[in-house]
Amino acid sequence: MSMILLVAATEMEALPVIEKKHGHVHDLLIAGVGPIETAVRLTRRLCQGGGDISLVLNFGVAGAYVGSGAGLLDICLAESEVLGDFGICYEDSVEPFEEKLAGRSVFSLEPRYLAQAEDILGKQGYVCKKGVFITVNGVTATTRRGEMLRTAHNGLCENMEGAAVAKVCDEFAIPCLEVRCVSNMVEDRNPALWQLSAAVQKCGQVVSLLLDHTVLL
Repeated sequence: MSMILLVAATEMEALPVIEKKHGHVHDLLIAGVGPIETAVRLTRRLCQGGGDISLVLNFGVAGAYVGSGAGLLDICLAESEVLGDFGICYEDSVEPFEEKLAGRSVFSLEPRYLAQAEDILGKQGYVCKKGVFITVNGVTATTRRGEMLRTAHNGLCENMEGAAVAKVCDEFAIPCLEVRCVSNMVEDRNPALWQLSAAVQKCGQVVSLLLDHTVLL
């Protein structure tokens, strides 16, 4: 039987989905924070048995770039994932390594599942933002760095795991869908302005809606 493998970085992000019962078979992986931990745990899970997985659904919270068009508590769908700070880091720029040296740093996500997810959520009244997600090794804590990353990649939002998930899925030839809810803006760091709990709950609601529609399988 085919199933969806749900991937979240933390138990906090996964909890709203865990608490809801769904009518079909799926599995959940807590992948850990950051691209290395995520790549290791997801690869191990797929090596243990990935033949029955028809889709990896990566979900969680994200920081939206100022000027990207995304705002607090917006639902965002990834068209592609970029390793945003993997390369030669200057004060105001990151120069990517050549592909022949370090491999690809940009990963397109499965457009068919993206379109299905957008359609499902649209029918439920959700207006989703689509675009480039940027995976970083360190959370951006200044408006200046956020603007640099957004401009360099035409980025919508940032996270710390998405490109690792997309890369591993590409290696195993498994389609990948990524959905995130904006918990904060990427600006000079001020956690008092974040809406982390609300973003976690809203993302969980959206993922539950997707799981309730077997068209994803």
